[in-house]
Amino acid sequence: MKKITTIITTLFLSTFLFAQTTWKADPMHSKLTFSTVHNGISDIAGLFKTFEISAITSKTDFSDAVFELSTDVASINTEVEMRDKHLRSEEFFDVEKYPKMTFKSTSIQKTEKDKYKLTGQLTLHGITKPVVITMWYRGTIENPQSKAPTAGFKFSTVIKRSDFNIGPKFPAPMISDEVKIKADSEFIKQ
Repeated sequence: MKKITTIITTLFLSTFLFAQTTWKADPMHSKLTFSTVHNGISDIAGLFKTFEISAITSKTDFSDAVFELSTDVASINTEVEMRDKHLRSEEFFDVEKYPKMTFKSTSIQKTEKDKYKLTGQLTLHGITKPVVITMWYRGTIENPQSKAPTAGFKFSTVIKRSDFNIGPKFPAPMISDEVKIKADSEFIKQ
C-alpha cells in the first residue's frame, strides 16, 4: 500500500510540476506588421488586422514553448485601399485561393537572457518553408486590470517573397524581395 501511495504521489507531482500551460495573444494589445522597400528608396509598411498566436509551455521563461500563428491574409492593411485590393489579388497573395498564413515553431534556442531563436515552418501562398524568428521575451506580470498573468513578446524575421511566389511580376527594386515581419504581443494565460 505504501508503494502504491508513493507511485501515485510521484505521478501527481510530476504532472503538476511539468504541466503545460496555454497562452493566447490578446488581440487588443497585439500587432502583426510587415514592411518592404519601394523603388529602393522608401519603406512601405502594413499590418494584418486578423490573426491569432498561441504558445504552449511548461516553463515560466517560455524556453520550451511551441508557438503557433494563424493569419487571415485578406485582413492586410497598408492604409491605401487600392494597394490592399491589389495585394489581395492573384498577382500577390491570391487570398481567394490561399486565405491563411500559418507558422508553427519546431524548436526554440536561447541566445541570451530573454532572447530566443524560434525555428519553424511558415506556410504562405500554398508554400511551406523553414523560417527562423528572433524572439524577445519581455517578462510576465499580473495585469493590473484583469489580474490575469500576462506575458510580453516581440518577434521579428525577414523572409523573401520570391520563396513564396508572392508578386513575381514585380521585381526588386520596384518592391524589395526581402520583407520584414514583426509582431508585438501580450499573451494571456488561459
